Amino acid sequence: MDLPIIDLDLFRSGARDDPRVQAECRRAAEALIEFGALVLHDSRVAEEDNDAFLDLLESYFAQPADVLKKDERPELGYQVGVTLENTETPKCAVDEPCLDVIARLAPAERPLDINGHQPDPKCRFFWRMAETPPYATEFPGLNADNVVPATDDATIRERWTSVMNQWGTAMKEAVTGLAEMAAVGLGLPAETFRDAGRYGPHLLAPTASDLDKYGVLDTILAGFHTDLNFLTIHGRSRFPGLHIWARNTGRRIAVAIPPGRHLLVQAGKQLEHLTGGLVKAGYHEVVVNEKTRAVVEARKASNPDRPAIRISSTFFWHLASDVDLAPLPALADKARQLRTAKAAQGLDEGADVVYAPMKVGQQVQNELKHIALMT
Repeated sequence: MDLPIIDLDLFRSGARDDPRVQAECRRAAEALIEFGALVLHDSRVAEEDNDAFLDLLESYFAQPADVLKKDERPELGYQVGVTLENTETPKCAVDEPCLDVIARLAPAERPLDINGHQPDPKCRFFWRMAETPPYATEFPGLNADNVVPATDDATIRERWTSVMNQWGTAMKEAVTGLAEMAAVGLGLPAETFRDAGRYGPHLLAPTASDLDKYGVLDTILAGFHTDLNFLTIHGRSRFPGLHIWARNTGRRIAVAIPPGRHLLVQAGKQLEHLTGGLVKAGYHEVVVNEKTRAVVEARKASNPDRPAIRISSTFFWHLASDVDLAPLPALADKARQLRTAKAAQGLDEGADVVYAPMKVGQQVQNELKHIALMT
């Protein structure tokens, strides 16, 4: 994918003042600034944990809709439990800044057309991987208790919590480590982002797309969008179809996470806000392409008893809901300098963005309203 590969093991095992560690932290920060995305290597990540997670979620989402619906919590903005298909709407279908980004891409590099796009046909499950704050949050709906599936399937019910927590912990530890690296690389204390996210409502957030039902070539499973959280980390999915747009490349990149304990990380809107636009949230889509179709056919031939459901192995790392979200002055200054330099090179990133101060919880609620998950 031509994205930098960042070695979290070096950061974890080396002294903070080791020149090699410092250099790797700078590489992490530069990758987020330059591309909004990177590949992270963490030797603690076990492929078998991801496989167990994917198996469990395939079985869960193969259940009838009336069974899944018992796990919905619309009154909480769907921030725990299941979100059924055709509920979430891609913000970029109606958001002028997003549409401006698409217009500036070369026609061959644009996402599939989302003008007039209906709600995404994907389902989702949110499983909180959060530390309970020692204070009363202003945003209890964003910090609700987890929903354990109400299914009668004993295997799913008995395995659910342990499998979700096992893989969720691996993803959380990896992305928290990267948050520390990014802070050091940006010239901040290592704990800056980590502490702001200590009580964040982090979410193990798999999506599910039924490829028997929505497997026609060029079907949009998740329309062009950015993520509202701080950092998003992905494990390997069994079906291709994720495309990302790395900042400054202008290219639509098909994601292929390297084997061997690697994860894909993208910047989210909270990181963009906190850095005053020095780091930009990464755009992405999930679609049915030729490679998706090829894997569907191969899987049906080799394992016909398993459902053709594309599960994303996704984790959303958040800042705590009650944290004040405003650009850090030193990073906002660097953002202005970068924007000036880009303008001098004739690189247009669209209109200036105003990052108004607010609580993180308010930012999340604003974004949820845009995608029809909260009224």
